[in-house]
Amino acid sequence: MRLTLAQIARALDAEVAGDAAIEVTRPAHPAEAGPEDLALAFDARHMALLARGAARVAALPVGADWRALGLEGALFLGRPRHALAGLTARFDRPPAIPVGRHPAAWVHESAEVAPDARIGPFCAVHAGARIGAGATLVDHVSVGEAASVGDGSLLHAGVRVGARVRIGARAIIHPNAVIGADGFSFVTPTPGAVESAKTTGRVDDAARNMTLARIHSLGAVTVGDDVEIGAGSCIDRGTLADTRIGDGTKLDNLVQIGHNVRVGAGCMLCAQVGVAGSAIIGDRVVLGGQAGVADHVKIGADSVVAAKAGVGSNAPPRSVLLGAPALPRDEALSLMMATRRLPRLAETVRSLKKRLSGAGPTG
Repeated sequence: MRLTLAQIARALDAEVAGDAAIEVTRPAHPAEAGPEDLALAFDARHMALLARGAARVAALPVGADWRALGLEGALFLGRPRHALAGLTARFDRPPAIPVGRHPAAWVHESAEVAPDARIGPFCAVHAGARIGAGATLVDHVSVGEAASVGDGSLLHAGVRVGARVRIGARAIIHPNAVIGADGFSFVTPTPGAVESAKTTGRVDDAARNMTLARIHSLGAVTVGDDVEIGAGSCIDRGTLADTRIGDGTKLDNLVQIGHNVRVGAGCMLCAQVGVAGSAIIGDRVVLGGQAGVADHVKIGADSVVAAKAGVGSNAPPRSVLLGAPALPRDEALSLMMATRRLPRLAETVRSLKKRLSGAGPTG
């Protein structure tokens, strides 16, 4: 794809200087950019790297001296990283799946597939399923009975959509994600070790797990509009009602969402986050990598949970939580600093004991 600086500036609502008719073929790192690339130099460190490449034009922060950098043209971006989202979208290369059904795909006769949908090789669309307008199933994708994929959604290779699952419009689901597996829900005929541990803090002899009876998942999963789900992520169906993912929420790779969970709108769940069954995550919550949320816990809107934190109790809106068990930021930092002082304190106590033991009795 070739775009002029002027075209890019109009699309991003950016300022342009120099020769706006110069065409570029892709954005590139400033040290590696060639004469047909748009070098991305959003700060002083990256601007210094322009000399290593051969770029004629660059995207720069507002106020940068593009002439002093030896450029023939420049784009000026007020919030460069935000502009990067629009810029990369214009140079993105979607999967080359033609409109229609690949001969190696299987579509049940009762399924509803929009005329402009794209069904790639070895996909399976089961009875009563619906594939919306402009949706794309790349290859080896399965869409279960009575499930639906919204308009403009993109399902990459190996995605599994279970029966009755509903995927909203413009969703992007990356390879091998599973939406709608059964929930992990089992019960013992009599109170077992887990119940004993929760109530008494120990495991009674009588509280031995016997056979585990499976609680079936009769609900499904509802995924909102503009949701992105990373590779290898899993969202379990609900026991009775649906597990829900709100509009605009983004899940990284290898995220696990348990049965009955409700994730709000505009959330960001980073890699290897695990959310246990029936937890409620408010709108615009950020869960850092490998953070865990216990079952039935509620995290209020606009909260931020740091990486590796373990949230075991409810958190009000706008909380900032660190550590395991997770605590409010100031309390967690205070505890961390106190813990780091313990070795020095122990050494002081040992020194005092030695001095006192050597002093002998006093009269």
